Amino acid sequence: MQAMSMGKALVVAGVALAAYGAGDAGMAPRTAMAQAAEMRSATIAQAPAARVTGGTALADPGAPRPSAGDDAASYRAMAADIGKAAGIEYRYGPGPAAYGTTGNGGLPTWSKRADHGFVSDRQGGKRGCDPAFCGTWQVGTWSNEVGDFASNVGHVAYIPDSPSQRLGVAGLGISSSSNEVFSQRPELMWVYYGGGLDEISALAYRRAGAPIGNPVGVARCEGRPGWCMNSLMVFDNGFIGFAQSNTSTNKASARLAPGKVPTAAAVTNSNEFALITVWDTVNLRGEVAVVALAGLCEGCTPAKPASPASWWGEWQGLHPGLPNLGNTAYMKVLGYVPLPADMKAPTGISVTTGVNRTAYLPAGVPGRESTFDLPLNKAGNRATFRAGGRNFNTYAKGGVAVVVSKSEQKVAFLDLRPLFAYYQSMYFGSDADYSVTTSVGPADSQWPRTFAGAPAQTPTVIKTVSMANRPTAVKTYAWGANRRAWVATQDGQLHIFNLGDYPTAGNGSAASIVEVGAVAVGRNPTGIALVKEKAGNAVYPDITREVIVTSRGDRQLQWVRFAGDGNSGSVVRTLKDTRLVDPIAAEDTDNHGTESYVVSVADYGGRALRNYRYGPVIMHNYGGSACGAPNGCGMGSGNGDPFEYGGDFALPGGAFQVTSANIP
Repeated sequence: MQAMSMGKALVVAGVALAAYGAGDAGMAPRTAMAQAAEMRSATIAQAPAARVTGGTALADPGAPRPSAGDDAASYRAMAADIGKAAGIEYRYGPGPAAYGTTGNGGLPTWSKRADHGFVSDRQGGKRGCDPAFCGTWQVGTWSNEVGDFASNVGHVAYIPDSPSQRLGVAGLGISSSSNEVFSQRPELMWVYYGGGLDEISALAYRRAGAPIGNPVGVARCEGRPGWCMNSLMVFDNGFIGFAQSNTSTNKASARLAPGKVPTAAAVTNSNEFALITVWDTVNLRGEVAVVALAGLCEGCTPAKPASPASWWGEWQGLHPGLPNLGNTAYMKVLGYVPLPADMKAPTGISVTTGVNRTAYLPAGVPGRESTFDLPLNKAGNRATFRAGGRNFNTYAKGGVAVVVSKSEQKVAFLDLRPLFAYYQSMYFGSDADYSVTTSVGPADSQWPRTFAGAPAQTPTVIKTVSMANRPTAVKTYAWGANRRAWVATQDGQLHIFNLGDYPTAGNGSAASIVEVGAVAVGRNPTGIALVKEKAGNAVYPDITREVIVTSRGDRQLQWVRFAGDGNSGSVVRTLKDTRLVDPIAAEDTDNHGTESYVVSVADYGGRALRNYRYGPVIMHNYGGSACGAPNGCGMGSGNGDPFEYGGDFALPGGAFQVTSANIP
């Protein structure tokens, strides 16, 4: 492959930005700004391997570290392209062509089962769906009895070919089980949900006149399996909204201040806050926007937040910043946390509170106390959440966010303790403090108060760390004994950071955050996903010890399992397939009564969402079924295949992120 010449490095205020927009070798840059950018080279430069387990360091195409300089115009021009194809190149680096992995020689083509259509109740079936489309199934043996029903809904972000025609966020059915059969193909949801490809909330916002640009990403809380139903959608023009599922349809939206360009997003464990990395094109600095979120029971609104539907287990009031189930009905931008001066161009973020999913008050469990049973307008109920009260340990006291800047090769760690401590003091403190939380509104002094109205709540930067190679993805642990964050770098390393004292409600030491090891993975790893709980856990003894890494450079997914102390690990499973053209990110699926192992892959170059199964389908609620316990239905034709292709959903653009969850 012909190597490209090296151009001028894109730099701003002493900080260099990585090259973008060059395309494959030999192609002309897409914009004038790209001509001033550092051009990607096809030359492979060997990067050093430090504290590596599970292999050796892999090659990293690209230029040397750029020199310092000052180019505000280039910074602003790159920000303007962040939601376009050029932004994908900038944020996610070179694709398979740069690594010479575009061919299919030696790659497997995993088997796919036949698709069988469900039948509408208007045609003698059991589904109240449009006869034209009721969904498909692939695994099991059909039964006329519906039996146990469960499904996963996902939201896919893609760069639309025609932004005037498509929104760039699709709501899809990811997997489902009923009638003793299992669906493992992504497709439009058979339950009426807008009837089309565009995510229905975003479509409603646009129809109402809200200007919506291209998506920067989708994110959702990951600390409450089985809930966290809806996804945060972030668009390049600063618009923020929440996507829906068919049983959680609350709506909320907000907008970042002018000149704030978002690049990535994350949501705390129980949907308390959203954190969004921002390029401030006015002040030329990197920031993290903090957004307070409030979830309500289905159909409830900020004006009418209570409902007799106690099975939701939600609060009977509007309480932004408290743990909730993800059916977001209210949000407010609190303010912006400035990043250090040498992190003007953040590209990724992940966040955790560390709260175990078993700690929260349960939702909809008969005979168990939930937040529904504890309206906060009663002082006695608020007292149960104070130190010494029976519910003191049911919510987060702190959190830590990890931010990466690809071009600046920096990682920053943020302490969210001031934020959570402030909300704890206001909701569960004196009567006067609680009364402030009952006056919700847009002003700085109204609840939730902005950073301008209550500056003490503003998160702080704990420390920054320089990386020897460009960081391309970041993920924090959700819960567990090992407090870890993982940072992938373009040279094919998954760096393991011990978060030490964080997240903490007490005093933390910056020195306690240290890198403790690394695992060799595929080249240009662009996505890190947490493994999700399964109904029977036939495959996973401990989900807190495993992540799924997507390597764009090598067109593969790898399951990395960590040692008991969390300081080392190894690749235990690798998925390659001829159908994977240019994968950027992946998402594991939730379970319900049917145990299943389905991973969804955002295939940017392949313009599709693809599903693969990597474990058995075991129908624990169908004892006599073809896929019943203990063995269930394996992959392929029963010859011990490690994977099976579930199917795909074609998109009118390049997919780059996906989130999904079981719907209640």
